Amino acid sequence: MASDMNDYFNKKKSQSSGPNQKSGGGSGGGGPQLPKIDFNFGGGKAGIAYFLIAVVLLLVLAKPFTIIQEGERGILSTNGKYQDQALLPGLHFIIPVIQKVYVVDTKVRIINYATVVEANTGMSSGIGSKPAITVLDKRGLPVTIELTVQYRLSSQFAAQTISNWGFSWEEKIITPVVRDVVRNVVGRYDAESLPQLRNQIALEIDKDVRLSVSSLDNAPADLQSVQLRQIGLPTKVKEQIERVQVAKQEVQRAEQEVARAKQEALRRAAEAEGVAQKARIEAQGIADAVTIEADAKAKANVLIAQSLTPRLLELEQLKVQGQFNEALKVNTDAKIFLTPGGSTPNIWVDTKDVKKRTTAE
Repeated sequence: MASDMNDYFNKKKSQSSGPNQKSGGGSGGGGPQLPKIDFNFGGGKAGIAYFLIAVVLLLVLAKPFTIIQEGERGILSTNGKYQDQALLPGLHFIIPVIQKVYVVDTKVRIINYATVVEANTGMSSGIGSKPAITVLDKRGLPVTIELTVQYRLSSQFAAQTISNWGFSWEEKIITPVVRDVVRNVVGRYDAESLPQLRNQIALEIDKDVRLSVSSLDNAPADLQSVQLRQIGLPTKVKEQIERVQVAKQEVQRAEQEVARAKQEALRRAAEAEGVAQKARIEAQGIADAVTIEADAKAKANVLIAQSLTPRLLELEQLKVQGQFNEALKVNTDAKIFLTPGGSTPNIWVDTKDVKKRTTAE
């Protein structure tokens, strides 16, 4: 077709050129000369190159493919209808205009329910912040509960979850379930008992939240953990608990003092018992020594008695008589009384002093 058009323009050029018209230009009666246009695009290879460039531009502009990253799933929509099976990580081709892919995050996400809400914290970063949950205890007193919930979108049922709950599924599932469970669990107890039952309450909240989420159709979320961080009590309840704690500490201190006094009494009793035992041992030792000494003297007397003979007694009398004789040499006026047999002592009396007596055994 391009060749025919070139022939057409060449024919028109020859018709418009007159015999007096100079070659190379000028203004003739036939009008201005039209430029030559090449519709072959420089030959066949250039045409193919242009075609490929056009195809690449079409692909870039239309983008008939999408890439799903790890930790994500793709929700394929065909004419507004979601496909039941989510697209896995990787390259996927789609039909432009007719099909569209919505990418959802399946990584672990965190919501902090805190008294102080952190600014500029959005779920785009995977960490959200919401106000602490205020509920009523068994007696109707307000209690503030701070929690941290870790969860993730179920990869298996991601398409069904988005189809049923929409892209704001977290606001429709996680937060309402957590608030409802906390309200039910804390409402069973008095505010004063919450600090002592902290571990038990934390387990109940975790268990009930998991059960509530898993019981929904297609299990839209996988609960990783529900952590109880803090229990905020009313001021009056705090003061009452502090008074009770102080009283308990005083009782414990008194019990410790009593126990210490008992230990001291036992120690002193043990010391006294030791002293008494020592005294008994010492007295027993003295008594044993006296007994041994007495026994020794008795045995000695028995031995002495057994060793006495008449001749030995006569010898002893002679010794005594010798002592008297020596005494008479000094006191010639003394009177001597001798008892036969040696059963009584020999007595001598000084005649100069009647009261003065000397006894020799």
